[in-house]
Amino acid sequence: MVIIGAGAAGLMCAIEAGKRGRRVVVLDHAKKLAEKIRISGGGRCNFTNLYTDADAFLSQNPHFCKSALRQFTQHDFVALLSTHGIGFHEKKLGQLFCDNSAQDIITMLQTECARAGATICLDQRVDDVEAVDGGFVVRGAFAPKRCASVVIATGGLSIPKIGATGFGYDIARKFGLPIVPTHPALVPLTFEAAMLTRCKGLSGLSLDACVSSQRRRFSEGLLFTHRGLSGPSILQISSYWDSGVPVTVDLAPGIDVAAVLKDSKRQHPKQDVVTCLAKYMPKRLAADICAHAGMQHQLTAHNDNALHQLGAAVNAWQVVPAGTEGYRTAEVTRGGVDTDALSSATMQAKHIAGLFFIGEVVDVTGNLGGYNFQWAWSSGYVAGQHV
Repeated sequence: MVIIGAGAAGLMCAIEAGKRGRRVVVLDHAKKLAEKIRISGGGRCNFTNLYTDADAFLSQNPHFCKSALRQFTQHDFVALLSTHGIGFHEKKLGQLFCDNSAQDIITMLQTECARAGATICLDQRVDDVEAVDGGFVVRGAFAPKRCASVVIATGGLSIPKIGATGFGYDIARKFGLPIVPTHPALVPLTFEAAMLTRCKGLSGLSLDACVSSQRRRFSEGLLFTHRGLSGPSILQISSYWDSGVPVTVDLAPGIDVAAVLKDSKRQHPKQDVVTCLAKYMPKRLAADICAHAGMQHQLTAHNDNALHQLGAAVNAWQVVPAGTEGYRTAEVTRGGVDTDALSSATMQAKHIAGLFFIGEVVDVTGNLGGYNFQWAWSSGYVAGQHV
């Protein structure tokens, strides 16, 4: 069998298939192994999440991921790390990171592949996969490889500088599998000129915020940058955001700012609005919000209706992104091979025996926090049991 793609999903599949006695060859056009693992989590790899369940994944079929996640859980992957003596820690919200380096994960996968007898071939450009009697022929910058099964683990379009391509989608289309339209996901949002100017003026400022759109809500950090808005809450909502749809930002979650302003007006009428607002957010942001609302004087200078509107500007700030930074900085790709064409129990194409799709190339996208790696481990494991 041939696995195309030596990333997280492909290597996990190789390990499991090799354990079952399958002769496995993994091909990848990259010169370095598992580069996405290497650069993830600031070099420490957020390799899974303790709270992994189907609710943390986006797909046209929200139930598709359940089978794989049950067959190989986050706890199974943690157990594998423990057998290799790899130290790890929870950073927050169930996110697990290596104590040392992402290289520990890569070395572990290499070691497991070697034990399972799987061969990894890097710097091998794959051009095509053809169906032949009894299996497939994989063609590229090497002698044609004939095999009974092919696993496509080529990832999505995110981070092209490390070699991301649409090859997996091309193969799916060739074999008649539909593709759910793809978009950058877990990616910073960008804005038109006026809003961009505002973001530039606040660049570097961060705070906890609650961000919502399309009936999804995330409460995590928000960061102003010279290109727009970023930070965990923005990356999370980007996976659910569609062009032209507003995003609502609560810059002081858990605080009724309008009520606070009105109460402060009664108790401290000579206090200026910026000083009052700065108790609940960075002063630079408070000053910016007040400036845009034209409210930079003492509280007593503003009627309750004006204070109510200012509160809404804080608790329900609505922005309409112009777009995203695109695949260049996106952590993952939303969309991909339509799950209706795949078996959730095996990851095999329903109508093409021996052809499997796993990992990011499939229309299953996890939230920020280690979920996408867990999908890679789980889907790779499942395919490895059946290929």
